[in-house]
Amino acid sequence: MLRTVRARYSGGALRPLEALDLEEGEEVLISFDDLAAPEALPGGDVGAGGWAGLVDAEQLKRDIYASRATGSR
Repeated sequence: MLRTVRARYSGGALRPLEALDLEEGEEVLISFDDLAAPEALPGGDVGAGGWAGLVDAEQLKRDIYASRATGSR
């Protein structure tokens, strides 16, 4: 059965953040995404601040307000 379980790496071991319902000594196969790695995010951005320097925020605000002023009706 394939399940996705969040875990935290601590003290040299992966520690699940939820109950696993496994027998003691049972072997499992682990695949994981390193959520801290930038490539784990869409487009390779690093999340907050990932757009820094790519968009003129002040111009974007002006464009949004100008668009709102024209209305949608």
